[in-house]
Amino acid sequence: MDARTIDAFTRLSATLDRVRKECPWDKVQTIESLRYLTIEEVYELSEAIVALADGGGNDDFKKELGDLFMHLMFYSKIAEEEGRFTLADVLNAINDKLVARHPHIFSPDKDQHQGWEQLKMKEGRKSAMEGVPASLPSLNKAVRIQEKAAGMGFNFGSADEAFQKVKEEYEEFEQSGSEEEFGDLLFALVKWGAMRGINADDALSKTNRKFIDRFQHIEQTAAASGKLINQMTKGEMLQAWQESK
Repeated sequence: MDARTIDAFTRLSATLDRVRKECPWDKVQTIESLRYLTIEEVYELSEAIVALADGGGNDDFKKELGDLFMHLMFYSKIAEEEGRFTLADVLNAINDKLVARHPHIFSPDKDQHQGWEQLKMKEGRKSAMEGVPASLPSLNKAVRIQEKAAGMGFNFGSADEAFQKVKEEYEEFEQSGSEEEFGDLLFALVKWGAMRGINADDALSKTNRKFIDRFQHIEQTAAASGKLINQMTKGEMLQAWQESK
């Protein structure tokens, strides 16, 4: 870490100390009161990352990283005030974890390379699924569940095998039309994507952004003609959709 980075870190720490003492809003914040705001910041960072693939600027990415970084420091400072632990404890703990989970790098025996999930199990977990937050959004949760299962060796041998599972689940959904079978089909699609190197959550996030952009173009086209979008014909909508691509 260079001197400029150390200075910036120290400056942020000092700024947080001051606003914590002098700002009416900051001084009353607690670990619990910041939680929902941190969730918002994580989603904003996620959007900034997705936007990078669409030509989004680095300024937004940098800003959202800073907002989240500030939250992490704020939690640590409140925890220190309450006698729980210090910021140094937080940094040392994550450093120790990284070293422990990379024995193939930090161990004298470089042949100790093990899967990430196997190493977690050695730390005392009873199930590889323990690390998946219950409140994680469903699509992201499916990705993480499958990654953890694969990390324990429960996986398809190839993308073709995963695609066969997709076809099997599609046929079952066709027969039943049930919500459960539709969920199984989605889960199988997530796995097929993973076997082809595609993160389903990232892929759908980008598709969502693309759809919003194209739909807004239809709205703008309608407005330019003095109409609401529901006053357009199907043909006009499709034409505007094609123009937006």
